[in-house]
Amino acid sequence: MEKIYNYYKETVTAYTRRAENLKRKIHLLGSIRLLLVAGLIAMIWLFKSEDWKVLAGIVVVFMIPFIALMVWHTRLFARKCYAEALAQLCRNELNGLDYDFSAFDGAPEKSSAEHSFSLDLDLFGDHSLFQSINRTVTYIGKEKLADWFIHPLTDKAMILKRQDAIRELEAYTQLRQHFYVTGILQPGNKNDQRLVSLLSNEAPSFINSILWKVLVWLIPAIWVVVIAGCVLNLLPASAAGILFGASFVISYLNAVQITKLHNSLDKTEQILHTYSDLIKSIEKENFRSSELTDIYKQFVNDGQTASSVIKKLSKHIGALNQRFSAIGVILNILTLRDTRMAMKLEKWKLAHGHDTERWFEALGLFDAYCSLGGFAFNHPGYIYPEIADTYFKMEGKALGHPLLRRDVCVKNDIDIEKSPWFLIITGANMAGKSTYLRTVGVNYLLSCIGAPVCAGSLTVYPAQMVTSLRTSDSLVSNESYFFAELKRLKMIIDRLQQGEKLFIILDEILKGTNSIDKQKGSLALMKQLVANQACGIIATHDLALGELEKEFPNQIKNYRFEADITNEELTFSYQLREGIAQNMNACFLMKKMGITV
Repeated sequence: MEKIYNYYKETVTAYTRRAENLKRKIHLLGSIRLLLVAGLIAMIWLFKSEDWKVLAGIVVVFMIPFIALMVWHTRLFARKCYAEALAQLCRNELNGLDYDFSAFDGAPEKSSAEHSFSLDLDLFGDHSLFQSINRTVTYIGKEKLADWFIHPLTDKAMILKRQDAIRELEAYTQLRQHFYVTGILQPGNKNDQRLVSLLSNEAPSFINSILWKVLVWLIPAIWVVVIAGCVLNLLPASAAGILFGASFVISYLNAVQITKLHNSLDKTEQILHTYSDLIKSIEKENFRSSELTDIYKQFVNDGQTASSVIKKLSKHIGALNQRFSAIGVILNILTLRDTRMAMKLEKWKLAHGHDTERWFEALGLFDAYCSLGGFAFNHPGYIYPEIADTYFKMEGKALGHPLLRRDVCVKNDIDIEKSPWFLIITGANMAGKSTYLRTVGVNYLLSCIGAPVCAGSLTVYPAQMVTSLRTSDSLVSNESYFFAELKRLKMIIDRLQQGEKLFIILDEILKGTNSIDKQKGSLALMKQLVANQACGIIATHDLALGELEKEFPNQIKNYRFEADITNEELTFSYQLREGIAQNMNACFLMKKMGITV
């Protein structure tokens, strides 16, 4: 971890220094431009009595370096913004290493109580697992990564392919950071998805019109002839005026159609330019893993790159965006520029519109992979789990929760070798049962999405995971806590009876009813789960469940978290031990707080 900390600190220092140097250069260029303007005004004042050609020459002499400095200023400013964004990314990563992920999007809108485990495992929202991993910069990438969390893989071959891709991207630190900074300077949003349908919608209007094909070349040619004739005194100046009026009418005959086309693509120039730069960063690399190679192949085909094609589209849209500027109006009258750009857009759609969905999908896929590659880089002590072939197996040593501080995280083992098999975890309040369940669940999920896990070693079979740790009542749907819990348990039983292979994690089942019903119901549920060949973990305060090990010695194993009371002080080891819990602490804590027991 020290190496990772030092890398980010050194990068922050280097790019902060670079940004400061660029600021000084930009300030210097601004001062020089100001001097050029002052010099131009002074020279015009000194030579105001000279011929207009002399004055025009003075303006040209001063304007050429002024424009050159403006271009240079724009490039330096872009480099400064890049350096500042990269330094800020590394500061945010340093904060993330210390468990402050507030700079990153946790996608709280994705959390759902109806999902099999999303709410129980704190997958989304502030201080969530998704927030700790998410570094996506495209809307499609974020959706892709969230979908991986919501629908983890159950196919061994696909998990191994994803592991291979994440391993490779882990080493591409500069590429991942460049990708992030390039995207974050012009972040996308939900509206970017409409680009796919807009660009793939082939509805040519101008490109199939022979009249407009002729006019876009005929009008400029006539202007050349008329201007040449006027300069050579072969035509009267009125000819240019007549042509101006005619060209104006012709150039805006199709204004309604062009405006409709322009409005559909308005404000997409910059995001397309950004997508082009993001794709270009992928096209420059030679990947080894099959997943990343497949992504690369989506962008490079027959010597043509997707980045260059998309950048060309961005330029066409940018040109159309200038149609209401003074220079845009003049160029439209002289060359039918608006119609020309509309025809180029239609031509682009016909040639490449069908490719956009494939390109954007591949870009989002790479974006999601970058997040997991960064997660692997930030946790060099994590390991890639082995994937078992048969249901069920989950064997691991020293499992820890990725969101618990590494200096206080107590790690525990897990051992499930076959099906049916259940671990029954008993223990006192605050002894660590719920944390252990979430630790197992989170590492199981990471395993099934192909990511490294917080463990010394781990082997898992990728079954569907379902949990019931945080059931709540609902005033809106008029559901009691107990009824909501029953619905959850029925969903599990139904899925098992339909033949699904599940990994089940339950915490204090049937706690919404009285203790007698709770005990009877819990025992009956456990027997039904075993009968359905299921596997999982159940945490409970009900010590009677521990007696099931005697009835099912080959399917159930008891473990415990103990609370130790020594010299009127309560201590916790948070270490998982075999057997049924011996010490309970509710009455002790009530006495300590002055509540009469």
